[in-house]
Parts: sequence; structure tokens; C-alpha cells
Amino acid sequence: MNNVPPTTRRESFTDGLTVRVDEQGSGRPILVLHGAGGPQSVSGFVEALAEHAHVLVPTHPGFHGEPRPEWFTGIDDLALAYLDLLERLDLQDVIVIGFSFGGWIAAELAVRNTTPLSGLILVDAAGIQVDGHEIADVFSRIPDASSARSNQQPMASRNDPATQSPQQAAARAANFQTLAVYVQKQGLRDPKLRRRLARVGIPALVVWGENDRIVDPDYGRAYAQSLPHARFELIPEAGHFPQMEQPERLLTIVKEFVDKVTVPPIAGSFEER
Repeated sequence: MNNVPPTTRRESFTDGLTVRVDEQGSGRPILVLHGAGGPQSVSGFVEALAEHAHVLVPTHPGFHGEPRPEWFTGIDDLALAYLDLLERLDLQDVIVIGFSFGGWIAAELAVRNTTPLSGLILVDAAGIQVDGHEIADVFSRIPDASSARSNQQPMASRNDPATQSPQQAAARAANFQTLAVYVQKQGLRDPKLRRRLARVGIPALVVWGENDRIVDPDYGRAYAQSLPHARFELIPEAGHFPQMEQPERLLTIVKEFVDKVTVPPIAGSFEER
């Protein structure tokens, strides 16, 4: 068991940008990029993962009450900020995991620079354009793990609006207002990203909930097909939030991938599917 206690740091960059980073555990660094639900949407999974690794979870500026400079408005800003963060902390051999909207950021990060990275994991990620597979309009109603037509697993109730306080509901609404700033008019995709994924030369794992109705599994398969060294894993009885609906299964898949990824890659150490 990893007994290193959780810590929080704030790293300041140019032009008023400050990034909050929560850390747990020790060992191989794993950067976790949360989705529109904020860092609490991955907190249980992060706690379990931190028993095996050094997990870093930045809060996207503007989410969860964190400040966001007026100029900081794009997915590219987020991707570059997290590359700067890895450089600032002098981290190498990093596995980056992105959930939903955070998966888009992770993909954009890897497209730009894989030097500090040894692996990429996308979990029900947005970001690419797949003809015939549109992403559900998350702004027409704020999705949650129980109402987003995913599975009704016990852990999903953590995001059920019926169980939330007014403060929690207001925080979720504020998170989605920030999401709208980042995606602006383009929606949850960049038409150019899919072809750029060919630049990502590191091993990748694409994980999808079988019942995801926000970003359907064929969208995930398109992601895996576009990455040169990717494996696709489908999780039964999970929707858009496998980290809450099937956390043990997701943790097993992630650990198996992390254990196989080496730097530099050893021939045969990673099996593509």
C-alpha cells in the first residue's frame, strides 16, 4: 500500500495563470485530467490509483472555483499549460489519463509533445469528429452518472442532482459555464484532431463504457484506429462514467497497461488490438 499522504500545490505561470495540482501516492507519475464534472468526478478512482503510483490531478482553470485568466480560453491553452506543468515539475515517463473532456485535452497534449510521456489513456473521450457519431448536447441538460443513460451502479448516485446540495448544484453549473468557454462554438470536437493523432508515437489505451450514450463506443473505436499504437477496451455495464460505474474493472485495465508500458518501448511489451 502507498502511504504517501495527499498534498496540494499551486504552480504559477506567465500572465496570471495559476494551476492547482492535487497529488497522491508515490512511484511512476500519472497525470489525470478530469472531465466536465470537475476533479471530484475522478476522486474515488484517483484514490485507488494512488495506491500504485504518483498521481497528479490538476484542476482545469475556471473549474471548481479556481481562477481562469481572461485570455485562457482554449483546449490548446490547457494542453500547453499541462506540458509546461510537467516541465516545471521535471517529470518524465508520465502516463496521462484523460476522462471525457479531459481526454480531449490529453489527446491534444500528446499530439503536441510526447517527450515527457510514455503512455496515453483515453476514457470515453471527446475531441475528434466522427461522421455519423455526434456527441450528445451536454449543454441542453447537465449530464450526470445516473441520468446520462449510463448504468445505474451504486457509485453513480454520487453525481445524482437529487442528492446534491444547492452549493454542489451551483458548482456543477459553474463548471459547465467554464466548459462552454473552452469549447466555444466548435462544440466538443476539433475537426483537425483526428488526422493529427498519427503524430502520437507512444502506446495508447482507449477505454469506453459499453452503454455510453454521450460519446458512443464507435466514437471510441475511431479514436483507437486513428492512434498508431492503440488498444481498445470496452467495459460492460458502464456508460460515460466507468470510473464510477465500474471502478475496479477500469483500475485493472489501467494498471495492466501501465505495467506493460516501458521507456523506451520494449519490442512486444504492448499488444495492439
